[in-house]
Amino acid sequence: MKGLSHQPILDSYCVDGACSGNPGPIEYRCVDTQTKEEIFRHGFEGYGTNNISEFLAIVHALAMFKENNIQEPIYSDSAIAIGWVEQKRCNTTLKTNGSNKLLLETISWAENWLNLNSHHNDILKWQTHLWGEIPADFGRK
Repeated sequence: MKGLSHQPILDSYCVDGACSGNPGPIEYRCVDTQTKEEIFRHGFEGYGTNNISEFLAIVHALAMFKENNIQEPIYSDSAIAIGWVEQKRCNTTLKTNGSNKLLLETISWAENWLNLNSHHNDILKWQTHLWGEIPADFGRK
């Protein structure tokens, strides 16, 4: 698996998502792997899932990094979200319920962005069993 080594690449970024209830309100963020400095954080009230937050975290990082010519790798601890990004589709069964309109519009934006853009960042799987929790973790387990 790409990104598997005894130590993570420190010149990189980590993303993670969190959900209060699943489904429930979601948030996601990106941090510098080495310094743990938060690069961005976003949240949505209403009805979402943890996998959606992980997917959006990766796409948000890719879009931001492309705009700023940042080419370092991005780590995620979600194999599902990485797969969705590779497929350029958020494979959720989440239904519109009135409180998640903005979230569903953001998912649509993310899928469109992936289909219209290329990126130079490797997306690597964070090896939690070797390295501990991902630095972007929200610490809510």
